[in-house]
Amino acid sequence: MIKYISLFLLGSFLFCTSCKKSIKQSVLEKYFNDNVIGKNCSVTLAKDSTGDITSEYTGYTFVLLKTDYYHGPLKATKGSNTYMGTWSSNDDYSKLVIALPDSIPEFKFLSRNWRFTKKGNPTMELAPWGTNEPFVLHMTKQ
Repeated sequence: MIKYISLFLLGSFLFCTSCKKSIKQSVLEKYFNDNVIGKNCSVTLAKDSTGDITSEYTGYTFVLLKTDYYHGPLKATKGSNTYMGTWSSNDDYSKLVIALPDSIPEFKFLSRNWRFTKKGNPTMELAPWGTNEPFVLHMTKQ
């Protein structure tokens, strides 16, 4: 009898643990889907080691298009010019990897692994993933 109760408790614990992860995951996916994917964004603050470079992104609109919740195409538009790149994220949406064409000088700053420091609405704040570089990127939904 004790053996069956122990198995029941263990099974219940494992089931509840997976439910919490699933619920947390769906909340994160919902935030990302509702507030990031498919939204027109502009760079409202960009700082590299030389200072404020925000003006390099004036007139650009960026939108992460959805293949699935973890990656897809990224479209950058300025006037009549459209540039395509890619984006990806990890499973807890703490990381955003941006890859844009190297042929556009201002895209070199954006094309890196970023970590979210604040997932605000309408502004997302990012810093480089895994480094101490003094870079800052704020993207605001339009």
